[in-house]
Amino acid sequence: MGDWKTTDGLPRGRRPRALSPLREHLRDTFWFAPTAALVLVLVVWMAASAADDAILTALRDAGDEEAVSDLLGIAEDAKTVVTTISAAMMTFIGVVFSISLVAVQMAAGQFSPRVVRIFVRSRITKATFAVFLATFVQSLLVLTSYDSQRDPALVSSIPLIQSVLTLILVGLSVILFVMYVNSTLRLMRIAHVVDLITTEALRVVTRMPLDISAKEPVGPGPSPSPDLGPETARFAHHGRGGVLRDIDIARLVRMARQHGVVLRLVPRIGDFVVPGTPVFAVHGGPAPKGLRSLGFQVSVGAERTFHQDLGFGLRQLSDIALRALSPAVNDPTTAVQAVDRIVQFLSSVARRPLGAVLHRDRQGTVRLVQPVPDWTELVDLGFTEIRVYSVASPQVTRRLLAGLDDLLAAVAEERRAPLVRHRTLLTQAVERAVPEPADRAFALHPDRQGIG
Repeated sequence: MGDWKTTDGLPRGRRPRALSPLREHLRDTFWFAPTAALVLVLVVWMAASAADDAILTALRDAGDEEAVSDLLGIAEDAKTVVTTISAAMMTFIGVVFSISLVAVQMAAGQFSPRVVRIFVRSRITKATFAVFLATFVQSLLVLTSYDSQRDPALVSSIPLIQSVLTLILVGLSVILFVMYVNSTLRLMRIAHVVDLITTEALRVVTRMPLDISAKEPVGPGPSPSPDLGPETARFAHHGRGGVLRDIDIARLVRMARQHGVVLRLVPRIGDFVVPGTPVFAVHGGPAPKGLRSLGFQVSVGAERTFHQDLGFGLRQLSDIALRALSPAVNDPTTAVQAVDRIVQFLSSVARRPLGAVLHRDRQGTVRLVQPVPDWTELVDLGFTEIRVYSVASPQVTRRLLAGLDDLLAAVAEERRAPLVRHRTLLTQAVERAVPEPADRAFALHPDRQGIG
């Protein structure tokens, strides 16, 4: 569909796709890819079996019994290989599963429990597991196709194409296994983990529509903006309690356009909602009965996701830094790497309108208002806890001061106040905690590498 544009030519972001929430939810599951692979391999096996039967029938119709005998000999040789593959693939599957569990356990213990979803969403892990299972199932299906007859004139099935497909799957499994080990080793390195988190967080920013009229947060009052009209109704959450993961933006915009109203999401993505929590407010007209299905456009789960959650990336980066600053870990270099990415993320949103996202229909009319964190909230999320727990680490305080200075130089005047506040509080905390003037001066010297 292309990107939307504002009247001044600025990109407003990509129009949300109707299946976007479903796609993201499937990415957060581990069962879909293996299940799809098993269904696909069953279909391929049936097609290959039909092709093998067609080849055997064609040769017999042509009276070429010698060719049938040759094919039978090749198939018997392939049967030994397929039998070996069938026994070995379960061992490979166990190895992959064991490596994944160890990697997840190490990541959760050293980085943060929130990063486990990176392993769950890893495409190469899912592809490896799916192809290994598919190869195992394919080998079993091929073995069932072998005929016990040894006489070429009596044999009813020669699974030649099926055996070739099994060998192709084995080759693909070997390649994927090498790629999987390489990917898993990268995911166990903190630099790669924080890079993935930042990439996901920045992807949320690029998908967020840019609307110049959405500069301030939309409050919970009855009339948050004159453009929306008076609030006429509210719809409460009636499902299970949990974290608001995402909403179906495209469908909500379409429903609001059909009924001639404006919908406002009351909680933010990432908020915990319980039955009875107001979720949507209707503005600009009476609430038709057709909007009773709004509850089906909301996804509630056990944990936050990146899909539409602007602050989730900062939450994960802050958690990694806090874990690194804990006495049990004492790894200030990891905290500095997390601060690097926090500064990068804040720089990317420094000049964007925040507080609320306005989703428009094709005619440019606002149909859905989605609250998002404003600039002050993002700055507080990124720096508050790290600032409090980093006072005893000059490497981190130096990096924090350098990052705050860089952001102060990049943002507009009206957005400097929270940055100045954090810089002042950090300076005061270090002055109170560090008694020696030389150490204090060292800890308060801005350095983008912390301590080189």
